[in-house]
This record gives sequence, structure tokens and C-alpha cells, in this order.
Amino acid sequence: MTAPERERLYERITREAICWSVIGVDPGEIDRINIHQASLRAMQRAVLALAPLPDMVLVDAFRVPDLPMAQRGVVHGDTRCTAIAAASIVAKVTRDRAMLELHGQDPRYGFDRHKGYATRDHLDAVSRFGYSDAHRRSFRPPTLFDRI
Repeated sequence: MTAPERERLYERITREAICWSVIGVDPGEIDRINIHQASLRAMQRAVLALAPLPDMVLVDAFRVPDLPMAQRGVVHGDTRCTAIAAASIVAKVTRDRAMLELHGQDPRYGFDRHKGYATRDHLDAVSRFGYSDAHRRSFRPPTLFDRI
């Protein structure tokens, strides 16, 4: 799906959904508890921020700990379930917008192009300029350390 298609669907989803929530996690928390645990906590916080709370939560392939309602992990959920696909679109557009904001604050890293993914361009920028406040210190791809 192209970025303009995601943007169009994001607007429709957020306008027509009964409720929706996005929770971000700062790099320090990710460094403290790891990316997987931080993702699970963010999903838990996002679900608990919904009003009204859902009766059932559908999750792409796994379970979110400590939710007070029923849930079901759906393998390949983003292709098999419209609710999971919608959540994925909202999360991706929110992340892309945050990356554009970071780019505006410090264009040296090229967040507008790679959106935070560990592309060669991104790794080159980190090698040249070091980590920014937006970077997780626990993310240490071997190719980055081959260059530093």
C-alpha cells in the first residue's frame, strides 16, 4: 500500500472508528525493557486507553499480557482481519508522521526517507553523526559497528 493510500485510509479509520488509540514508547523505555516488551506494553496501554473498552481484542499473531478482556492472536492478522489491518495503518501513519517531525528537528539523519528503519542511509548517518535523542541505544546492528 502506498503512503497516500495509507493517509487516505488513516483519515477514514480515525473519523469513522468508534474509538482508537496510539501510544508511543520513548527510546529510554525500550532500552530498559527491550523492543518486544515495550511493544507489548504500548499495545496494552493503547487498548486500556480506549473508551469504551472493547469486549474482545484481536492481535496480529500473539497475545498482549495483562488485558482484562478476551483476546485472540490471529496469524497474519493484518491480511485476514480488517480491525488488525486498520490498527496497522493507524500505527504506520502515526510513525511516519513522527519521523517527518524528527526530520524537521534534525534533517542530518534523513528520517523523512527511511522512516527510522535501519537502511544503509540511516546507518551511514548514525555512523557519521552518532545517535540522536530519538535513537535507541540498544539497537546495535553489526553493520553499524563495522562502520564506527
